[in-house]
Amino acid sequence: MTLLTNTIHCALITLTLVSCSWAACVEVDSLSEAVYQQTFKLLCISCKKRGETIATAYAEWYFKQKGTDEFVQIFRYDSKVASVTDERFDGVLVWNGTKGTDDLQDVSIFITNVTFQHAGQYKCYVERTLIFPNHDYITNITKFVTLTVVKEANRDLASIISEVMMYVLIVVLTIWLVAEMLYCYKKIAAAGEEALQENASDYLAIASESKENCAGVQVAE
Repeated sequence: MTLLTNTIHCALITLTLVSCSWAACVEVDSLSEAVYQQTFKLLCISCKKRGETIATAYAEWYFKQKGTDEFVQIFRYDSKVASVTDERFDGVLVWNGTKGTDDLQDVSIFITNVTFQHAGQYKCYVERTLIFPNHDYITNITKFVTLTVVKEANRDLASIISEVMMYVLIVVLTIWLVAEMLYCYKKIAAAGEEALQENASDYLAIASESKENCAGVQVAE
């Protein structure tokens, strides 16, 4: 049972560490393959280096379609207001970034109904103003996402390996759980047999003592 206790303890520690890390900002690259007529998330994260500093930011998205040479602005988010700036994307782009504050770090957007015309290169531009007591400091970043559109989803090697590992882990944990249950059952059964043997010995000892007492009484008579 010590193994089970240690396992539970480690799991609780891991969950605690994970929950503590949720508040941190991590810059992750966007996926680059969208499926036709499905929703796709263009991911763009710009982490603020100093979390205690007050800041404001706005974001712009640009698109360069295949066969063209220039980026065209398609979306802007500023002062909690989202606006589509290209009629080709009307009713298609949806804000999925930071909400309820002007201090933006996640400036991702959804393409809600992907078509083959959405294939091309996207540019994410974030401009942030850090507000200090005596001055403001402006920083900006630019990130690019090259999007391809496919008719059906292609499973990558990483997802296949992850799924296989998940099933292997389930099998291993099931075997371990069965082994633990058998071990506990044997321990309980062994303890029960010892208790029965002790009870039987006590009964025989009492019976023998009773016989001796009865024999002593008859001799005395």
